[in-house]
Amino acid sequence: MSAFALYQTLPTDDSPPVKKTPPQVVTKKRKRKENGVAVIKANALKAQLKSERKKKMRKKLQKSSPRAERQKGSAEKQQHQQGEEEEEAEEEECVNGDGEAGGEMVDTLLAELARVNNSRERASQLFRWLIHPVPVKPFFRDTWEKKPILVQRKNPHYYKGLFSTAEFDRILREEDVQYGVNLDVTSYTNGKRETHNPPGRALPFTVWNFYESGCSLRLLNPQSFSSTVWNVLSILQEQFGSMAGANVYLTPPGTQGFAPHYDDIEAFVVQLEGKKHWRVYKPRTDEEVLPVVSSKNFDQRNIGRPILEVVLEAGDLLYFPRGFIHQGDCLPDAHSLHITISSYQKNSWGDLLQKVVPAALEVAMEEDVEFRQGLPLDYLSYMGVQNSDTEDPRRIKFFSRIENLIKRLKNFAPVDAAVDQKARAFLHDCLPPMLTPEELVTSVQGASVTWECGQVVSVGARINLQTRVRVLRAECARLCSDGEAVHLYYTTDNSRVYHKEEPKSFEIQAEHTDAVEFLIHSYPEFVKVGSFPCDAAEDKVALAELLFEKGIIHTEEPL
Repeated sequence: MSAFALYQTLPTDDSPPVKKTPPQVVTKKRKRKENGVAVIKANALKAQLKSERKKKMRKKLQKSSPRAERQKGSAEKQQHQQGEEEEEAEEEECVNGDGEAGGEMVDTLLAELARVNNSRERASQLFRWLIHPVPVKPFFRDTWEKKPILVQRKNPHYYKGLFSTAEFDRILREEDVQYGVNLDVTSYTNGKRETHNPPGRALPFTVWNFYESGCSLRLLNPQSFSSTVWNVLSILQEQFGSMAGANVYLTPPGTQGFAPHYDDIEAFVVQLEGKKHWRVYKPRTDEEVLPVVSSKNFDQRNIGRPILEVVLEAGDLLYFPRGFIHQGDCLPDAHSLHITISSYQKNSWGDLLQKVVPAALEVAMEEDVEFRQGLPLDYLSYMGVQNSDTEDPRRIKFFSRIENLIKRLKNFAPVDAAVDQKARAFLHDCLPPMLTPEELVTSVQGASVTWECGQVVSVGARINLQTRVRVLRAECARLCSDGEAVHLYYTTDNSRVYHKEEPKSFEIQAEHTDAVEFLIHSYPEFVKVGSFPCDAAEDKVALAELLFEKGIIHTEEPL
């Protein structure tokens, strides 16, 4: 029995007191708003969706009963309506296709997703499951980056298998968990946030003593230790087109581990065990809406009243955008285990323009003499802060020239090259793909070449012109140019530890770039090596072998 399990058997009468939270008001409406925040009751929303679909169908039948009316509608309109209904039905159903959410172990769900042929569709289905029953398109249209949303499921097993306290205990016993690197021990008492990390490895005896004394535990980058979390995040990163990360938080009854603060990421709080009292506050100023960096710890007096106050129970989900201040504390009668899945850090238009504008200036100064012309001889006498209140016509002329140059700058903006810079950073951030059983036996990792009785065996199978191949994932590789050479950046050799490895890439010969582009754009279809747009058959096979050895492609059938 783990130290945590032993601790759970102890009475909780002596738990530190916390402020009594107001009881939740149970209303007859299942989908409602609390201070403008949507609160979704899973079963109720499902019934509502079905009811709305029935009403739409009834109206359609009423309108289409006369024969003349049936013939009136165009084929295009009918197809559009049918597409909308199919989309609604698809959003309503969970990944298993039976329309019922929850009650399904996460490993079973992941096994089903492994049979999905397209990694983009796999990511879409997993995200749909994560936020079910909230429809995906309305979520990104109405909620994403705008406001919090709460999903209450009354199903404690919905996320079962994603992570647990038993897994936490196993990791402490079997893995090299280092304080400050992989684990933080924290507390928040009387408005003061403290970190209690000793040096060295975090061993169960010490960690659970911290926990028993009222400290919270934050496991950083759990994907480094948990293959399930790794699998989930490696799939979701294709949904966001941005790194998907996670932290796990274990909090003792009656305590709080962190001060009120806001983050620079989009946060999905997934309650795994127990329950936790959450308070969420809107950004205090316009400058704190979608902030570039996370905040300092706030004093309770400076954050106002919460727009959402709720007790999150196992199986529930809470989403809030970056910039929304939040804090969570445990009630006296239960511990809390939750995992926060995050994404979209430094993925704004401004972050892209930080790469576009300097590059555009460099090109403009090379190609346009106006950017190279000298500043006025006397500009220091009328420009600058000390002259900002001066009414001088020369200032108006100066600003006009600046405005004109900025307008001209857009003609030199290398937007695609800047996007490639962002893409390279994304591929470096990415987790490596966790291979499905089918991918394993058709990739370099599962190649049948072995060492037996002092000899290498099963080396006869080779890639040839008839071999059918495809890239391992839709987003696992990308062609990028630095202006002189073309490199292929890829994720298949990345580490599960964030940025442990340098970015992975290699130069692609000019005569092979079309073939690599052809492969990337052909996904998810398998294509024959012989169909590569290369001049010589030897080049086609050599390129396929190189990509196979790097783990970037796999074959349709085992070699």
